[in-house]
Amino acid sequence: MMDTREPVITEALAVIDKALAEMLRRELVSAVEVGDLLLDLRTLLSASAATTDA
Repeated sequence: MMDTREPVITEALAVIDKALAEMLRRELVSAVEVGDLLLDLRTLLSASAATTDA
């Protein structure tokens, strides 16, 4: 079970790292951008959960 989730976790971490690098260069980050990041992560993790549950 962990083997199928590992690539998704790696991809989620890459999304987080990229977003953090972009956000750290600015003083303000909009709520919309944070919401988009969270939705991207939720989509990745939900897709993984759906394939492992099936």
